[in-house]
Amino acid sequence: MDDGDDIYMRSWTGTVIGPHNTVHEGRIYQLKLFCDKDYPEKPPSVRFHSRINMTCVNHENGVVEPKKFGLLANWQREYTMEDILTQLKKEMAAPHNRKLVQPPEGTYF
Repeated sequence: MDDGDDIYMRSWTGTVIGPHNTVHEGRIYQLKLFCDKDYPEKPPSVRFHSRINMTCVNHENGVVEPKKFGLLANWQREYTMEDILTQLKKEMAAPHNRKLVQPPEGTYF
């Protein structure tokens, strides 16, 4: 959790370690996940804090765009925040993302 005083447990921090054999290998990416009052009926908003170049991530603000990220676009109540992080790691390894030039490590949105 981001804030220990958040009695609704809405704001979370996530981490994804870049998958092997990709430009992301060895990098640690930090994300913010925010669950509004409609969660889990609707997906949380997901935003990378660490700069990353991926086809589903807005290059200006780090937001994972639901229309470009299948898990959020086709959200089901049973999905979890862990599922989101796992799918983002798989997306990093996908052919269209695995070799994209990345911003310098340690830079943030």
